[in-house]
Amino acid sequence: MSGETGPKPRLAMKSDSSTPAAPLRGLGAPLRSSEPVRVAPPPSAAVVLLEEAADLLVVHLDFRAALQTCERAWRSLAKDDAGTSLEVKCSLCVVGIQALAEMNRWQEVLSWVLQYYQVPEKLPPKVLELCVLLYSKMKEPGAVLEVVSAWLQDLDNQGLPEYRALAELHLHRVLLPLGCLSEAEELVVGSAAFNEEERLDLLQAISKARQQQKHQHLGTEEAQKLNQEGSFSHKFLSLMMLLRRLWDSTVSHFFSMPFKKSLLAALILCLLVVRFDPASPSSLPFLYKLAQLFHRIQEAMFSLYRLPIHD
Repeated sequence: MSGETGPKPRLAMKSDSSTPAAPLRGLGAPLRSSEPVRVAPPPSAAVVLLEEAADLLVVHLDFRAALQTCERAWRSLAKDDAGTSLEVKCSLCVVGIQALAEMNRWQEVLSWVLQYYQVPEKLPPKVLELCVLLYSKMKEPGAVLEVVSAWLQDLDNQGLPEYRALAELHLHRVLLPLGCLSEAEELVVGSAAFNEEERLDLLQAISKARQQQKHQHLGTEEAQKLNQEGSFSHKFLSLMMLLRRLWDSTVSHFFSMPFKKSLLAALILCLLVVRFDPASPSSLPFLYKLAQLFHRIQEAMFSLYRLPIHD
């Protein structure tokens, strides 16, 4: 590729005129002149760029340049043979994912790989595993939930040797931390990738997670109940303090009034409520008893007011 410089490719070497054109065949018989000389093809531009990106990532620690080199390699893959490009694509994804993670741009990893594979079902198992591990480590397993679920449901992927390990990784790193216990049971029971012993172990792990989830739910409800009770107690105490202040204010205002004025106010109240005639002789005993009662109430209230009230 013109204009590109990089480390010398290690995947293949060009033949040199000073060395024999080809190794001996059979039991040391010389190569016939009529047989064509087999020369290893030069590495593709994508392979050269892949090695350059790996060198930038590991040796020079230039993560931005490594990512840019991976993207240039992807653009050159359109001219390569599809069979040889699969492994190169996967390796480019591995280098690109590591570069993004080193630059603290791990949130872009999933979208970055999907722009080249278009659909989740086409992701290589190694790339999908790295995405699950990365997002799980960063406490964001929900970001890969739909992608991994779509990959596991694909019939072509279910025949891959990496399917069982990815399904188990998805269960432990994504479904259980997210509390998707029903989805986890469906995956274990409905998948033929697990044998009976493995299926039993996974179901026990799901059952343990369900118990923990139930305990956490009960603990949350108890905490909410205690918070509600504490709030009610605080409101009740606040109300009692307000009533006490009102009572103190009323008693203080009442004691500030002269006794005769208080008695007159009570008499007027009785006139309005009972509607009796104070000039009538029959009203005198009632007025006398009312004065005594009012005097006792005043003494009782005075005594109560002098008692200390503890908060």
